[in-house]
Amino acid sequence: MMGSGPLWARILLWLCLFLVAYTYFLYPLLLFFFYAVAQLRRDWSYLTGRRNRRVSSPADLPQVSVIIAAHNEQDCLPDKLDNLRQIDYPAEKLEVLFVSDGSTDRTNALLQQASDPWFHRLLLPEHKGKSNALNEGVARARHAVLVFSDAGTRFAPDALKNLVRHFANPRVGVVCGALQFRGSAEAMQTEGLYWRYESVLRAMESRLGATLTASGAIYALRRECYRHLGPDDLIEDFQIPVNARLRGYEVVYDPEAVALESAASTVSGEFTRRVRLATGSYRAFGELARLPVFSFTFWAFVSHKLLRWILPFLLIGLLVSNACLWQAPAYRLALAVQLCFYLWAGLGFVFRSQMQRVRYGLVGYFLVAIHLAFLVGFWRFVSGRGATTWQRVH
Repeated sequence: MMGSGPLWARILLWLCLFLVAYTYFLYPLLLFFFYAVAQLRRDWSYLTGRRNRRVSSPADLPQVSVIIAAHNEQDCLPDKLDNLRQIDYPAEKLEVLFVSDGSTDRTNALLQQASDPWFHRLLLPEHKGKSNALNEGVARARHAVLVFSDAGTRFAPDALKNLVRHFANPRVGVVCGALQFRGSAEAMQTEGLYWRYESVLRAMESRLGATLTASGAIYALRRECYRHLGPDDLIEDFQIPVNARLRGYEVVYDPEAVALESAASTVSGEFTRRVRLATGSYRAFGELARLPVFSFTFWAFVSHKLLRWILPFLLIGLLVSNACLWQAPAYRLALAVQLCFYLWAGLGFVFRSQMQRVRYGLVGYFLVAIHLAFLVGFWRFVSGRGATTWQRVH
């Protein structure tokens, strides 16, 4: 019987089950519904008023400072410099500033060899972390529009123009670009698949004016929206857009401003990155409490971010409460479904090469890994052991 077993266990199970299902299934469905309604309103406005729905590039492009923090990026730099030379943007309005964060490989030597007129370099003697490198870069940037990228990211030729066209609207403070991944077969079955799901959510949230998160590999902002970063700030591409919203600016997402990045080749590499992001997320929670509670943006933050941060605890609560109710046949079936999911994840971990040949075969392994990463990140947050420097994952 569904009603048998301890009351606390039944309440906990149904609460955890609802929140897990809401996070990954119900929220996207609700988001799609509101997105569809908003899109219908835009289409109707266009049909009746003939107002252009698209953003056009301004005739007078703004001056732009591209800031790239790098640490030991000798393998990426030649391709990155070639990619920057192919960007379709007036050279006289472009400044590219590389900040080498205490690099110990050939990064500094390669930067010193670059002689393009728009190219500048800042070689920091110590490895103090990405936040410090970005602060130093912004302090030396000359222009009012800042664009951030990574050494391993490749911009599409028109990406920069598509990013900065939105600043013709004085209400826009941050523009987030769209990131596409390339990588190994394992990466495309895990992070690549997950990112496609994420990109759909971000596109819908953008149409509803609820964009909160940028990708650190490609985003732009007005200089006044930049928030000086402290040594414990690990997710600047989340904190800076939030700061812009708190200052009254809009944050938009442009799926036509495209960049390409190599995903971590293995789930274990992605796990390392997720631990750092999780630690930074918990640290940033206090300032997020300043968001207006009764707003669509706050709802999106709770549904898309906050619940993701506590999802590992919900999964643990779901498993423990279900185990306490195993006497009832229906709960026994639910427990079997959960155990099958973790078995699927375990098979992905043990037989990684073989599971790559099965479509979606590694998804269970990836999901468990990123949830475990948030548990590790939470432990580092409460114990104060989070690192403030960053390393490229492979």
